[in-house]
Amino acid sequence: MEPTVVNLREALALFEDVYSPRIVGHVNDYDVRVAHAKGEHVWHVLEVTDEFFLALEGSFEVSLREADAGVRTLSTRARCSSCRKGPSTGRLRPVGSILMFEPTGTLTTGDRHRGEIPAHVVSTRGHGMGREQS
Repeated sequence: MEPTVVNLREALALFEDVYSPRIVGHVNDYDVRVAHAKGEHVWHVLEVTDEFFLALEGSFEVSLREADAGVRTLSTRARCSSCRKGPSTGRLRPVGSILMFEPTGTLTTGDRHRGEIPAHVVSTRGHGMGREQS
């Protein structure tokens, strides 16, 4: 099997949608996803997995609703793992992009979430590099 090389800048240039991740690869049972982020995401819970974020551009703010967690801010090339069963959301200021490792099939709005899903947030298990749903 030949290794696949993906240029993340080129992949991100193929779409403009915010919080609508594209799957650019796989590692074992995990999707490697890239997304543009801007504005608030929905508070959500992942019951059986953690999330991993790497800020590729901009400054990504991860908020955790845990008594001792508070807010974690990621700058370019900073990373963060958020803990399962802890409601979390991400906010990005200014416009930027993120790379995520999540188990294949993980819904971007978690196993459960609070309130309405904002129009700029897509509840998906990830898209391929085209517009099709994965």
